[in-house]
Amino acid sequence: MKTIETVKNGKNFTVVNVGKLSDIKDYVLPLGNIEIPGKVFAGQALHATGSELSFQSFAPGQDSGFLHTHKNHEELYFILKGEGLYQVDGEEVSVTEGNIIRVAPEGRRALKNTGDSELLMLCVQYKGNTFTAEDATDGNILNDELKW
Repeated sequence: MKTIETVKNGKNFTVVNVGKLSDIKDYVLPLGNIEIPGKVFAGQALHATGSELSFQSFAPGQDSGFLHTHKNHEELYFILKGEGLYQVDGEEVSVTEGNIIRVAPEGRRALKNTGDSELLMLCVQYKGNTFTAEDATDGNILNDELKW
C-alpha cells in the first residue's frame, strides 16, 4: 500500500511527500469495513494541530460513494484537475480545475467526476466558526535576514 514519506521534522515544522499528484490514485484509505481508492489524509503525518487535509482522485464516472456531514469541521475543496458535479444539500454545481468550494459542517455533501479523465481534489478541514476579521492580520513580518 502506498504511504506518505516524512522528509524532515523540525521544532516548528514537518515536511512530508505524498508523491506525484498523478499517483494519488494509488493510495487506498481503509475506513471501517470499506476502502476508499485514491484517497489519502496527510494531517496526522504533518503533525497538524488545527486542520486536516486529504487528496482524492476520482476516475471518470466515480463518485464519493456517500453523502457526509461533520459535527464541527468546515471544509474547503480545491479542484486541482478535471471536472465534475459537487452536491450540497441536494443542490448541484458544476466544478472544474481552479474551483474552490466551502461547505459548512452541516452541509450534506458529495462529489462526482463527470469528465473523461481523472478529477483530483484537495480537501482542507478545520473547526468551523473560529476565524474572525482580525485573523486576516495574524501574520507577523520579521526583520530577520533571509538565509538561503
